[in-house]
Amino acid sequence: MRVLRRTLGTLLLLCAGPALVTACTTARGDDARPGDAPRAAPAPFERLLPAPASARAEGPGYAFGAGTVIRTGPGHDEEVRKVGELLAEQLRGPSGLPLPVVDGAEGDGIRLRIDEEAEGTGDEGYRLESGPTGVTLTARTPAGLFHAGQTLRQLVPVAGPGAVPGGTVTDRPRFAYRGAMVDIARHFFTVEQVKRYVDQLAQYKVNTLHLHLTDDQGWRLAVDSWPRLAAYGGGSEVGGGPGGHWTKDQYRELVAYAADRYVDVVPEIDMPGHTNAALASYAELNCDGKAPDRYTGIKVGFSSLCVGRERTYEFIDEVLGELAELTPGRYLHIGGDEANSTPAADYAAFMDRAQAVVGRHGKTVVAWHQLASARPAAGAVLQYWGHDRTAAAEKAAVAAAAKAGHPVILSPADRLYLDMKYDRATKPGLAWAGYVPVRRAYSWDPGAYLSGVPESSVLGVEAPLWTETIANRGDWELMAFPRVLGLAELGWSPAGALGWDAYRERLAAQGARLDAQDIAYFRDPEVPWQR
Repeated sequence: MRVLRRTLGTLLLLCAGPALVTACTTARGDDARPGDAPRAAPAPFERLLPAPASARAEGPGYAFGAGTVIRTGPGHDEEVRKVGELLAEQLRGPSGLPLPVVDGAEGDGIRLRIDEEAEGTGDEGYRLESGPTGVTLTARTPAGLFHAGQTLRQLVPVAGPGAVPGGTVTDRPRFAYRGAMVDIARHFFTVEQVKRYVDQLAQYKVNTLHLHLTDDQGWRLAVDSWPRLAAYGGGSEVGGGPGGHWTKDQYRELVAYAADRYVDVVPEIDMPGHTNAALASYAELNCDGKAPDRYTGIKVGFSSLCVGRERTYEFIDEVLGELAELTPGRYLHIGGDEANSTPAADYAAFMDRAQAVVGRHGKTVVAWHQLASARPAAGAVLQYWGHDRTAAAEKAAVAAAAKAGHPVILSPADRLYLDMKYDRATKPGLAWAGYVPVRRAYSWDPGAYLSGVPESSVLGVEAPLWTETIANRGDWELMAFPRVLGLAELGWSPAGALGWDAYRERLAAQGARLDAQDIAYFRDPEVPWQR
């Protein structure tokens, strides 16, 4: 386990003097022992999560209260206005303040400004400046303004109103892709539950939602050209429950909801394995022409589309074509993992054709890293889900693909798989990759994780949540939180800002916000949660 020394070599001049609106205080966490000296609570900018690239506390701050107005700047930019309206809604929730949103840039309050010349921010970054007359959020893009707003939410007291500390934050992400995956195939979940997760992720600057829509246990999205996929294949799940599926309109609704929060949706149709739900729905997809029974267990590797049948490729083209039409983002994920029932040569031939289908529909391929053993198409993205015990040859294949120009998303199972148990006492989850406590999930460097895969080849990081053992919101959130916050920081913060000792203090400070949002998170004993 590698723990990076925290070197927030950025201007965190916190608790620097009496001019600060919010003074440093002391607090005792749950891990305090009798006789221990009180531990200094992190100052406001030190509590920000993900840790920003640069933060400086300076001068008096802004009194956030009943008179606060959100100003969206000149030009009547509709997208900026939408960012302002959503920020008002988010801040209004805990504070109960009116927070009107008005056009114009001048005057006290919270000011949103687009500046295409803003230095040090990039496409998703921002600058936040707080002083007695208000808080100014500046970014090159509306996405940057949205992220600035999420930082402001953490500087406003949980219950609001109160003081926003004076100072400046200049920030931008380390990696372009900061994702979380949810498997709605093993157990079905509604669009409303996934929307809730989108809100939870977006407030920590996670910008991608990967949806695992199909597997052996269920098919979860309606497809007009193959209606039995959802009508029949969607009617099962692990344990024999009723399953379910989303209509196309429900999928569109989720995609639009996520886009308003600057979260891209990456849908996955797993193939050629993990396909029993499809095979059970249509006999013609089976080499023997016989449809198997629906499956409600948790074994893997036993199913395969019929690689030698032309009808299989008509199926792929029609399904992926409809999905591409529904999905405005650039990526389609085609799985490709655990195809144990597909011979290696057949697998490579199948993936050649499947990748070509994705390209014909104007999308870029994403696949699990087993694609590296076949022939990744130009520009294809590989998602690595191995672990410390993964064979060296398998890791070397990923490194070779990266050297050939294929971007890599890192999802190491023994770090970022959110369905891995925290410890022996954890009730939901699995442990095939080992236990993954909060510290292990956080304490590694994506830029130096895989030998032969330099940081320049790493597109980003993603935390998958597989649902073989997860069937309700409580278990979902227990397993995701707080580990997904570590994913957010690994994806956003500069390498020099990473380090367990400081991170656990930042994480502890988020407890009150998670409580206020009714998230039943795991209270890891290594984190000094505030009472």
